[in-house]
Amino acid sequence: MDTAHSPWQPPLIWRAAQLLARLVVGLLARLEVTGGIPAPLRGGPLILAANHISPFDPIVLAAACRARRVAPRIMATGGLFRAPVIGAAMRRAGHIRVDRGTSGVHRALDDAAAAAAGGAPILVYPEGRIGLDPGLWPERGKTGTARLALSCGAPVIPVAQWGSHEVLPYRAPKGLLRGVARALVRRPTVRVHFGDPVDLSDLTHGVPGAARLATDRIIDALTDTLAPLRPDEPGRPRHVDPGRPADTSRSHRRRPATG
Repeated sequence: MDTAHSPWQPPLIWRAAQLLARLVVGLLARLEVTGGIPAPLRGGPLILAANHISPFDPIVLAAACRARRVAPRIMATGGLFRAPVIGAAMRRAGHIRVDRGTSGVHRALDDAAAAAAGGAPILVYPEGRIGLDPGLWPERGKTGTARLALSCGAPVIPVAQWGSHEVLPYRAPKGLLRGVARALVRRPTVRVHFGDPVDLSDLTHGVPGAARLATDRIIDALTDTLAPLRPDEPGRPRHVDPGRPADTSRSHRRRPATG
């Protein structure tokens, strides 16, 4: 299909999956979605950059995006695409495979750029993994999201989420049944906020250091968007998952504001 002339339309299987996600989240948690996507950005290239704190995140984000009437193509780990049933569903839904640590990463960026040029919104986790920061704050990001944004001129909207870590444990499917049972009883509040677009207008694709600077701005924006969602948990979260390892090697220090 020529994406330059045929704008991408979300497949029925993806729209159905979003509806299912909303039902699942409603069963296990109380979902609160705030913020939105500015109307002028809906018709062109768009990147949604989300923090990653739990295996439950994709379901939460699918539901939140449905609430904001957007069906993004998700850049997801290659392991999901290798699974017999889930992989077939991911491909049919139009999502983009990312084989981290291989040359396939570059192919994924090319595929995402082509998808964005065809009008598809792209959902990506700029941290590149479920974060292991002890406070569950966004980690130092990988540069792929920034390179994608700079290469295709797509605006980046930070999408912060909080509470999904209380539904499924880090090591799911280990502990899955216990986590689901606890969530059914407690129904924790899961908050998602679509923030303001990140200003990358002064940066140029291919200029040395531009991708790193853009990445830091995206993570800064995610951090700022996340903070109001967890006002009573500025340090470590109240809910502690004993199976989640801690790793401070990629802790992100917010860059001071300029101007």
